[in-house]
Amino acid sequence: MINIGWIGCGRHARQMLLPQMGRNGMRIAALCDRDGPAMAQVAAEYGVTSLHNDYQSLIATPGLDAIGMAVGPDLHHAATLAALARGLPVFMEKPPAANAEGAREIARAAQTAGKPVIVGFMKRYATGNRIAKNVLEQGGFGRVLGITGAYMTAPTYFVGEPDYTGFFLHHCVHYMDLIPWFAAEDFGEMQVRSVSPQPGKLLLHLNFTTASGVIGNVVMGTVQSRGTPMEEIRIMGDHARLHVDNVINVALYRDPPFKADDSAATLDPACDTLSWTPNFTAAASEDHKGYGALLADVGAVFRGETRNFPDIADGARAMERLERMVAQIQT
Repeated sequence: MINIGWIGCGRHARQMLLPQMGRNGMRIAALCDRDGPAMAQVAAEYGVTSLHNDYQSLIATPGLDAIGMAVGPDLHHAATLAALARGLPVFMEKPPAANAEGAREIARAAQTAGKPVIVGFMKRYATGNRIAKNVLEQGGFGRVLGITGAYMTAPTYFVGEPDYTGFFLHHCVHYMDLIPWFAAEDFGEMQVRSVSPQPGKLLLHLNFTTASGVIGNVVMGTVQSRGTPMEEIRIMGDHARLHVDNVINVALYRDPPFKADDSAATLDPACDTLSWTPNFTAAASEDHKGYGALLADVGAVFRGETRNFPDIADGARAMERLERMVAQIQT
């Protein structure tokens, strides 16, 4: 088992991340949080006795193999640098820092230490997104011509924050990683339009091109209910397109013939639409949001295995794209 020192015992860590540790060969050996009751509850759930209210103290704990954390951008930055200085690999939730330069600083430190830093871009691991990416990489889809995506949320966490810093860092940064990942290249030209009906509520459209000519539009905002599906992806090719809805429904559209006048018409797997939706009736422990698959890669990387994971260089690029977007909104 990999012994993990974990920083941050909030709801997100407790519900999404920590339950994936044991099943992926990682043991929570030490905990850190300034919220004593929250840390005590996590400690009781996982049998942890090494408890700390300071990240430096946790990182110095003997016997740790790696550090994990889900806190805030400033602490992600500081604690990751401290862990790397002690030669410990890191898994951190996004965002990796409060700004792109902070993420680049971590990337330089990781290179110097020769240790991996994995960033929690679980959107890459969501089942529907991974299926779509695999279809693109198998070669039959052809060239990607355009990508549109929508990733919405409610103003719940951002009311009273008219600068939208939290929304940009914790929400928008996901699609600053995901959309270029689908395009397999960075944003080139970018134009942003936004509307804010009242403080805390924002809708923005980001139009982009890439060097190879992919065009696209990303819609993000805080003007929808969290009680409804919040995500959709449309990837356009030549006589082919991929739809991913709610991260769990995938459809691949091709170029079928019209069937109304063909008495022998059937469904042809070579050209008719293929679709997939998960089987929630099966007695299987599946996490289609992507946290389970992400933490499986984290455990594998910490054991020295090779995985194609979102690293701190990806995190820095996502932050650079985010800063470009925010600068346009502010001007």
